[in-house]
Amino acid sequence: MNRLRSLTCLAAALLLATAATAKPRREPPPKPLGTRPALVAFANELAAAEGWDAAALRRQLAAASNLPKVRQLILPAAAPTAKNWAAYRDRFVEPRRIDAGLAFWAQHEAALARAEATYGVPAEVVMGILGVETYYGRIMGGFKVLDALATLAFDFPAAHPRAAERQAFFRSELAEFLRLTREQGLAPEDVRGSYAGALGWPQFMPGSWRKYAVDFDGDGHINLMASPVDAIGSVAHYLAEFGWKPGQPTHYADVTLPADPADRARLLAPDIKPTFTAAELLAAGATLPDTARSHAGPLAVIELHNGGGAPTLVLGTENFWVVTRYNWSAYYALAVIELGQAVKVARPTAP
Repeated sequence: MNRLRSLTCLAAALLLATAATAKPRREPPPKPLGTRPALVAFANELAAAEGWDAAALRRQLAAASNLPKVRQLILPAAAPTAKNWAAYRDRFVEPRRIDAGLAFWAQHEAALARAEATYGVPAEVVMGILGVETYYGRIMGGFKVLDALATLAFDFPAAHPRAAERQAFFRSELAEFLRLTREQGLAPEDVRGSYAGALGWPQFMPGSWRKYAVDFDGDGHINLMASPVDAIGSVAHYLAEFGWKPGQPTHYADVTLPADPADRARLLAPDIKPTFTAAELLAAGATLPDTARSHAGPLAVIELHNGGGAPTLVLGTENFWVVTRYNWSAYYALAVIELGQAVKVARPTAP
């Protein structure tokens, strides 16, 4: 028995030693997309429209890496978990991100004030977006944007519920990226961003960069990758272009809905789209805070779930809707707003 136990122990030790010295398995390198018909047609059409060398563009796109990780990340979760606003908020409105925001605001106070004066967008809203998107420039993405966009443009996962629509979007963004890199004098193969192709401090998609980004530092060049001042002005300009109303609040809290399920469902149906006047909400049996009762524009009744707990209810204004044009999610918009407000409140008061 002792000999058997010794042999067993020896075998176990050998297995542990083998496991300790075994090299970790490496993923095979990604393969190039290659010359597929859709890619060739895209390259030929874009090159003809822009006056570029079609053969060179075909070679460039065919050499782009097909990234399995990008295809995986773009898919919705197979078994989505229940939404939880409190948990989502805690990811962003937390002490370290607030401290980073305080340092960023102190360094760029003049640019934030100038953006607010120019576009009417409060500094704290710009701060909230930059904080949620990239942790004030600390996390801007490590994917090669050419590879990511080419993967999604020509090998978008068919399992996605909106595959055709999303693939068309990414083909458009790939074209915008190629235009952008030529305009900015960038080597497409060197630019890095998110797995979906978002770029720089504000995580603009290439089309948004070309349409809404501004040279806010006055150096004659728009650089969202390296100029936080350009990012500040560009975010404010983006929100202004989508209809930001200076002086209007983003939302109202302390709202309750009517008890009748049909009335509740009717008020919640438009989701983030401002639809009802304050008078219509009151007539439907909702209870509003005094500040919301005098609101002149339309309001959205927004329900944010908290796992198994009671949901959070807010009334979103047209400015809340504008923030959701950056990311079409009430959870995102409220996190942006509350992070920016938390940084503003934490700022030291002037002596």
